[in-house]
Amino acid sequence: MNNNELQNLIGSWFPNPEANKVVETVPETEEGAETKIPEPINPSLLSFTEEGSQFLNIEVSPEDLHSLMTQLRENSDTNFDYLFCLSGVDWGKELGIVYHLESTTHRHSIVVKVKTADRENPNFDTVCNIWKTADFHEREVFDFFGVKFNNHPNLKYLFLTEDWEGFPLRKDYVDEVNMVIK
Repeated sequence: MNNNELQNLIGSWFPNPEANKVVETVPETEEGAETKIPEPINPSLLSFTEEGSQFLNIEVSPEDLHSLMTQLRENSDTNFDYLFCLSGVDWGKELGIVYHLESTTHRHSIVVKVKTADRENPNFDTVCNIWKTADFHEREVFDFFGVKFNNHPNLKYLFLTEDWEGFPLRKDYVDEVNMVIK
C-alpha cells in the first residue's frame, strides 16, 4: 500500500464532521476587488504530511492517540505490528512524542506525531499495551522530558535518580553543575 492509499484509509477512520458542512458561496464583488476563497476543509481529524521523507507522517490529537494506534495495529490492511522507535521531542512551545511504526507483513512504514502545549503536566495515553517495546521507551521519555503516560503499568525512573530535578532533554533545562559548556 502506498502513502496515498494509507492516507485515504487511515483518514477515513477519523472523519471531520466540519467537512460535511456546505461551504457558503462567495458573493460577487465589484471588478478589481479581491474575493476571499474559503480554505478547503480537511475531511479527516488527522493531519498528513510527507515532509520530504519516504514515510507518511500523521499528526493526531492526544484524545485520539490510543484509538488511532489500536486501529493501526489491529486493522488487517495496515497491521503495524512493529514499533521500532518512540522518541520524546521538545518543539519549544510544545512537547510531544514521535512514533515510527512498520508493518512486517505489508512492508510499509509510517510516523505518528502527538503534541501538547501543556508543559507543566504533559501526558498521553500509553501504547505499551499495544506494543510491548513501548514500555522502556515511554519510561525513558518520562525520565528525560517529564511526559507522563496514562495507564502505563510501571512508570518510574529508568536512568535518573528519584531526587533528580528537571528534565535534561527539554530545551529550557539548565543545570550549572552537570552541563559542559565550551
